[in-house]
Amino acid sequence: MPADPRPIAIALMGPTASGKTALALEWAQRHGGEIVSVDSALVYRRLDIGAAKPSAQERAAVRHHLLDLREPWQPYSAAEFELDARAALADIVARGRLPILAGGTGLYFRALLHGLSPMPEADPALRAAIAREAAERGWAALHAELAAVDPEAAARIHATDAQRIQRALEVFRLSGRCISDWQREAARAPRLPLRVLKLVLAPADRAELHARIAARFDSMLAAGFLDEVRALRDLPELRAHPQPLDLPALRAVGYRQAWEYLDGRGDAAGFRERAIHATRQLAKRQLTWLRGELDALWFDPQRQRAALERARASFMAGAGARPGG
Repeated sequence: MPADPRPIAIALMGPTASGKTALALEWAQRHGGEIVSVDSALVYRRLDIGAAKPSAQERAAVRHHLLDLREPWQPYSAAEFELDARAALADIVARGRLPILAGGTGLYFRALLHGLSPMPEADPALRAAIAREAAERGWAALHAELAAVDPEAAARIHATDAQRIQRALEVFRLSGRCISDWQREAARAPRLPLRVLKLVLAPADRAELHARIAARFDSMLAAGFLDEVRALRDLPELRAHPQPLDLPALRAVGYRQAWEYLDGRGDAAGFRERAIHATRQLAKRQLTWLRGELDALWFDPQRQRAALERARASFMAGAGARPGG
């Protein structure tokens, strides 16, 4: 079989606090790389401490892409990310550099690596109606309804996965077509013109990941995270917004809990506990999504560092160590 002629890229995927940023920086400096952020919080300006945005020193050492694209009150979609990321990757490759995709936003990775289908946009009124139905009948009943119209989707969506059941029913009721049909269309979208090594960084011991999450959040608090949120609350655009916590930027873990705490909900200890719990839940969702990336290689970044390095080295050697093609 002839060698794959496409330029190469490395995707460092994984749950929050798993060490993606540090490894991306190390490899970028060592191998002439540039980092493309795949993180839905880092696209927003002013979300720095709580989003673990790379520092000014790190950004000076390694060129980063797709940071600070929007203000917190401005929308930014996965489809926009796909276009921006493709443009950034093309620029990096054209300059003979190695693109390193790093982040934990599954929807962004899916948009870039697999394509998005042009399915109907969210309809708040319909979503609210479906939520009311679920409150009356239960999500299991709505899952059974989904199975009747889209058995393929129902087979891969768990009966307790409220968010995905709601979206699948929303798409069907809006368009008359099942979500599986829309997703098959996305699979026929032009593939990314790169050969990507997908590496998942995931501590084998879940307690270790939980400890890392707690330690990182405490370091954020020490660095002034609450002051950062106070500054956000003082922005005229957010003060004037009728429901600021409905904005995607402020739905980022930590920010919502900090905002509520500053609104007077609970004490400092309760705020910390809620924020860490929300971050753990995010990590759980990220790991669930990552298990669907069947061609990704999984490594414990602490215990399997040598194997992780071998996987990178083998991939780059197979490409002739020429990231730009």
